[in-house]
Amino acid sequence: MSLRADPNTDAADGLPDPVADRQFYDGVPARRFAAWVVDVLVTLAVGVPVAIIFGLLTLGAGFLLFPVLVMVVGFVYRSATIAGRSATWGMRLMGIELRRQDGNRLDFGMAVLHTALYTLSLGVIVLQAVSILGMLSAPYGRGLPDFVLRTAMINRPLA
Repeated sequence: MSLRADPNTDAADGLPDPVADRQFYDGVPARRFAAWVVDVLVTLAVGVPVAIIFGLLTLGAGFLLFPVLVMVVGFVYRSATIAGRSATWGMRLMGIELRRQDGNRLDFGMAVLHTALYTLSLGVIVLQAVSILGMLSAPYGRGLPDFVLRTAMINRPLA
């Protein structure tokens, strides 16, 4: 499995072509969902205790920030893990990763930007619906953050 695009097509610069290199995209939507579930569980496993401890340390006042603290933990987790290996722990477990338009992994700036757009789409139900539709029907299986940043989720290459 190669990450070079065919120069004779309109395929993305370095992303595998979804028709010619179908193995990179087979099963990705289901794996993406399973990875999301794992990532939510990791975020809650870390975020809830952090929020509870913060609430107790502030004599209860911090409990008002409970959802914000869990969201911040999720943002940091997602940004850091995507920047590290272009995949969260859930994505790694499911054998998928994010790639930029040129076929390379995401760097820290792109990981933070992708996470910010992902967080925004989670907060606006219409954007989330459009994102899910894109993942299920677009040629590269792109959600809204992927479409905006020209990234794609692929099955992790063997080499």
